[in-house]
Amino acid sequence: MSGNIELLSDTLAAAKSEGRSALIAYLPAGFPTVDGGIEAIKAALDGGADVVEVGLPHSDPVLDGPVIQTADDIALRGGVKIADVMRTVREAHAATGKPVLVMTYWNPIDRYGVERFTAELAEAGGAGCILPDLPVQESALWREHAQKHNLATVFVVAPSSKDERLAQITTVGSGFVYAASLMGVTGTRESVSSQAEDLVARTRATGTDLPVCVGLGVSNATQAAEVAGFADGVIVGSAFVKAMLDAPDDAAGVEAVRTLAAGLAKGVRRQA
Repeated sequence: MSGNIELLSDTLAAAKSEGRSALIAYLPAGFPTVDGGIEAIKAALDGGADVVEVGLPHSDPVLDGPVIQTADDIALRGGVKIADVMRTVREAHAATGKPVLVMTYWNPIDRYGVERFTAELAEAGGAGCILPDLPVQESALWREHAQKHNLATVFVVAPSSKDERLAQITTVGSGFVYAASLMGVTGTRESVSSQAEDLVARTRATGTDLPVCVGLGVSNATQAAEVAGFADGVIVGSAFVKAMLDAPDDAAGVEAVRTLAAGLAKGVRRQA
């Protein structure tokens, strides 16, 4: 079975043709349990997310703030394995027909084996991978296997990224470019960094056709509308995880995710 990079590209193009940004949700696999995580991810997609990123929990998530670290700790204590991540991708994609990516640090893939990981992700119907800590210049092996299995390779750019690096990333990346809207770790914020708009403009100035999607800091419909005014996609993670953590039980957490997704979906449709 081939991967679903075309589904991802078509989904982002369809949102653009509707004159809006795509809504991309992030939730870690195995949180609060493997089954509960699958239900939450399906709820985000059913609620209005166009794409979902399934986080592969990591013991040292350098990019992630305390909210996602808490969820990762819960998942790791529950014994989540890469097989559970693949099952999460498979079931979320099969249930919704929407594109599902994995977001992961490089070390777990390196240990698991690049060929094995890409083959299993494609077989599960995954659309690709977001690799926040894989340097472009060290990505050839990954990209070779991702291409072989028709998977997107999404790199992360930040306000500190030099124009030369942006050009490298837009040349070899696929699917979309993940623009981290501020320096530092993930988390919900009172306002979305003004650096984000500049970063999107600089990324597009490389001449790329890849959509540029902005993450880190969006937590409500107003912020989603603001980012949708200049980005091709709005990525929301910590707000979904916080909705789960704050809920009195798992079922309420799933409903909170669905409600948040619906509100954010309205936000990306009423661009500021």
